[in-house]
Amino acid sequence: MLFYKDIGIDLGTANTVVYMAGKGIIIREPSVVAVNTHTANAKYVGRTAKEVIGRTPGSIVAVQPMKDGVIANFEKATIMLQEFIRKALKGSLFTRARVVICTPLGVTPLERRAVKEAAEQAGAKRVIIVEEPMAAAIGAGLPTTEPAGCMILDIGGGTSEAAVISMGGIVASKSIRCAGRAMDEAIIQHLKHKFNLLIGERTAEEIKLEIGSAFDVGSDGAMEIKGRNLLTGLPENINITSAEVREALNEPLARIVDAVKYTLEQTPPELAADIIDQGITLCGGGALLKGIDRLFAHETGLPVFVSQYPLDCVAEGTGKILADMNKYSDALTEDVECY
Repeated sequence: MLFYKDIGIDLGTANTVVYMAGKGIIIREPSVVAVNTHTANAKYVGRTAKEVIGRTPGSIVAVQPMKDGVIANFEKATIMLQEFIRKALKGSLFTRARVVICTPLGVTPLERRAVKEAAEQAGAKRVIIVEEPMAAAIGAGLPTTEPAGCMILDIGGGTSEAAVISMGGIVASKSIRCAGRAMDEAIIQHLKHKFNLLIGERTAEEIKLEIGSAFDVGSDGAMEIKGRNLLTGLPENINITSAEVREALNEPLARIVDAVKYTLEQTPPELAADIIDQGITLCGGGALLKGIDRLFAHETGLPVFVSQYPLDCVAEGTGKILADMNKYSDALTEDVECY
């Protein structure tokens, strides 16, 4: 006899978060797989795989199977999901998983099918697809099922998604493939053009987290950066300030601001009045960037709040959906039995 476990998965570009009914969030790991090229087997998955990026011999290649919130490498994404689902079901004999899994708003039917098939091949018995901003809003505690407007902005690793939600459905939205990774790339390009210094993705992310800011919050800092000088080819250290990083982040942040403004422009007047009162809730890893709430408040004139646990909103939302499917039935975009 098979027993079933309910699992919610936030399958993100940068990180995958797994929620299990009755236990809460049980896995939070980078969306990375390190593969042995000789055997095609996964050598490391998740955190251990991320730690070897840029440090592996030629026989081991670290792959990020998610790009811009969707599956870019189906085989590696399936391996990653298999490992995370196996970890979630560890110690549970004769068990298969019923899975709620999230996809960005802008995915094509083909991309959605790839997510479903990857979850199926990873061991899911039943797969339920939910749009990420809806799950994020539910996880953030917004009144998504009430006849009033609420607005969520989810800034992830690959996508930023703004959505106005009312009565269990998304009324207006905008999804752009510009988020945390684009910010890291902007920092890399800025240092390359201004200082002739080449750095890697991990260093760019460290800079963003350490001294990055979206708005001048009056507490600028500095950081020593190690990289390779493009003119001499030799290792070099430089000091970079928060103001430099803020300059580098201007372009990707401006694109996200435009997405928010577009969503507000598409919102019916009655719901727009609700958002004036309720404000905009930020979640996702991008919500941790210093001063980002002040940037959006300055650009929109609306109150802006960062959710209590921005990294967990989508996964927590899948948990609430699993706990009361009838209440959130309008939020489910697809439901498929896997055989």
